[in-house]
Amino acid sequence: MEEKNNVVLSDPFEEEVKQYSSFRYAVGAVLAFFGFSSKTHRASKKRAKLVADIVTYIVLLFGAFIMVYPFWWMLAGSFAYTSAPNGNENLKVISETIWWPDISTFNAVLNESSGQKAGAFFNYVELFTHGFVFSSRNSLFQEGFSYWRALLNNLIYSIVPVVVGVITSASAAFSFAKIQWIGRNQVFFFLLAAIMVPGPSITTAQYALYYEMGFLDNWLVMVIPGLFGSIMTAFFIRQFLFGLPTSIIEAAKIDGAGYFRIFCGFILPLAMPAIMAQGLLSFMGCWNNYMGSYLFIKEKSMWVNLPHAMTMMEQVYRGQSDYGPVIAASVVCVLPVLILFACFQKLIIGSLMLTGSKE
Repeated sequence: MEEKNNVVLSDPFEEEVKQYSSFRYAVGAVLAFFGFSSKTHRASKKRAKLVADIVTYIVLLFGAFIMVYPFWWMLAGSFAYTSAPNGNENLKVISETIWWPDISTFNAVLNESSGQKAGAFFNYVELFTHGFVFSSRNSLFQEGFSYWRALLNNLIYSIVPVVVGVITSASAAFSFAKIQWIGRNQVFFFLLAAIMVPGPSITTAQYALYYEMGFLDNWLVMVIPGLFGSIMTAFFIRQFLFGLPTSIIEAAKIDGAGYFRIFCGFILPLAMPAIMAQGLLSFMGCWNNYMGSYLFIKEKSMWVNLPHAMTMMEQVYRGQSDYGPVIAASVVCVLPVLILFACFQKLIIGSLMLTGSKE
């Protein structure tokens, strides 16, 4: 309190403090530090933003750790030495792995008398040389089958349907986006409605159809259906084409170009970012298509794909509690997809952002 010209002036801060108890004042100070303002404590906007940023980054880092750790565990497990005939001890090496296995291929010894080391990439060598080879203990595979044959099958099932199917979807998207014909929107909405049908509900019908057509137990069942494209791929490319000016097509038609020439000469080059992005996403789906091979291709067939062959391999190695080569097979199977996504993630994200444009 201070007195000036016989007038008593009060300090507003002291008046506000008197309204609160010591405990409430202390709680207000703590809340003010974390960005919550009150009459007693005025939190700085800069401090509030700093606290909010810190909390946000902590949450994001925790989410990133949750996403990345399973891949790190799989990579570490692929170097666990579980090929020794120790039964439950082999399983213990895997189950107790947190950051790195206690007994890894870097420090394991194959022959104690000679001191021969297992080798850092022992599980990968076992996978490539014996993992998918027919033997007395590995009778699920056909003679002549190997990892390289499974990899070749996967490449055929992933590249051929994706290349042809994406072009087919792009041509359909061009028709739905830039060509005026009666019933265009109705047909497109009908195709979109077909997506609502769950895939497992038509599996029996697919199996019967492929059986009558003679597609079962060979490469045709994994290739032919994908050649006709995907409505979801057509949908995203159609949204991208809406952002392209129609004047280009009209100018080409004035010069005498037909729709096929317009599509090949103008639409494909201009829509290549969207086509490449959808092609990469389709490749990832075809590469990991375990259910297709499991349902339509029998075991001991030369045409099983890599994920299907991995499950057959797991049945063999599970009896010996030898999970090192199995986890190594998982790493090798997921590695191409990770490399593709890492190299083209900007293209994929940018293409999906551009598909939000309207005509």
